[in-house]
Amino acid sequence: MHTSRDRFLDVVRAGAILAVIAQHWTMPVLSYSDGHLATGNALATPGWWVVTWLSQVMPLVFFAGGAANLISFRRAASPRQWLAGRIKRLMVPVLPLLAVWLIVPDFLRGLGVPPQPVQVGSAIAAQLLWFLAVYVLVVLLTPLMAAAHRRWGLKVPLAMGAAGILVDVARFNDFGYIGYANAIFVWVAVHQLGFHYVEGRLGSLSRRGALTLSAAGFGVTALMVAFGPYPASMIGMPGAPVSNMSPPTVLLAFLAVGQIGLLLAFRPQLNALAARPGVGDALGWLGARFMSVYLWHMPALIVVAGVTVYGLGYRTPAPGTVFWLVMAPGWFAACGLVLLGLLRLFAHFEMQRDTGALTVRTPQLVVAGLMVSGGLLGLAAHGFAPLSDGIAHGPVPWVLLATAGFLLAGRQIPVSDLLGRAVAVSERAALKR
Repeated sequence: MHTSRDRFLDVVRAGAILAVIAQHWTMPVLSYSDGHLATGNALATPGWWVVTWLSQVMPLVFFAGGAANLISFRRAASPRQWLAGRIKRLMVPVLPLLAVWLIVPDFLRGLGVPPQPVQVGSAIAAQLLWFLAVYVLVVLLTPLMAAAHRRWGLKVPLAMGAAGILVDVARFNDFGYIGYANAIFVWVAVHQLGFHYVEGRLGSLSRRGALTLSAAGFGVTALMVAFGPYPASMIGMPGAPVSNMSPPTVLLAFLAVGQIGLLLAFRPQLNALAARPGVGDALGWLGARFMSVYLWHMPALIVVAGVTVYGLGYRTPAPGTVFWLVMAPGWFAACGLVLLGLLRLFAHFEMQRDTGALTVRTPQLVVAGLMVSGGLLGLAAHGFAPLSDGIAHGPVPWVLLATAGFLLAGRQIPVSDLLGRAVAVSERAALKR
């Protein structure tokens, strides 16, 4: 078991969030005319799907999260304390995002921005909350999965992978909604691989062994794309009938094996990179703000797109053209500067540490986590823009649900009382509107 900070995991986390940002800032193909914002995806360009096999790094985030969760779980005074700390730490950076985006849509409409661009921006800002919604569920399962790991070891992710295959079989045979079960089976399987890294079963692989593991993962992924019903792109594409991400397919578990093996093959070099002067400090800076960077990098993109595309009439060049390549650095620089500004305003929320006494019980924490997950998932699905047919159909109920879960994880309030307060707040807000 690792007893000190693992530089390899720091590099994986930092590389993953940077890859997420690069992918999301590269993807938009935007133009505005007559009140309508047209959107496209640069990675839908023919042949560019191959980029997503490396740029789709959510498997690496769950892998690194699994390793970090097992390490911290074993150090915690109790599972109850660990759960409370994890739920609150995940939710605290979200609170300012919720507060800002409850106001922004109405503010933009007051400035005369047409409803459709506001709706698009509000949906994009909330869309990435799906990860937190699923990750909270994985955190809730971690004490059980740690016990399963101790008893059955590698059989656990193999069983999860097998269940994921069965789910996909049902999904592709007219039982579409069952595919969402793989949000648990696939991501928990990858999360369990992080446990095996902590135990040394993966970390002790030789370079040849790691490259063999990587070849097996990418090879199975390629075979399933070539001969199965799976699309070649590892992210959802506009107009595509099937997405490997929403809901996730078992293909992402095999992709995870390929990516993890590839990184493990170069683990000594990555550790040496992390040990260089300045690099370790940069990794520490980014690690302390990981969730804030994740949450605010899309609002930064929205600000830049709003000013340039909506405000100045800029039309993004065709992907892959010389003009697109020339303009990309400036686009990235503008998004980066806005993101740094947003981090100065909001990152300190994530960096605070909860020092309060723990008074809640485990069942209450489980309910709190489910409320947080449900609220975030509702926001990811519906966006932040209020709908015209009343407050009950906008973001407010989901915000209340997630916030109530956060409060429930930190204070000993009966669930019935807390829900009653949430309903009362919602009713008062509806009357004001």
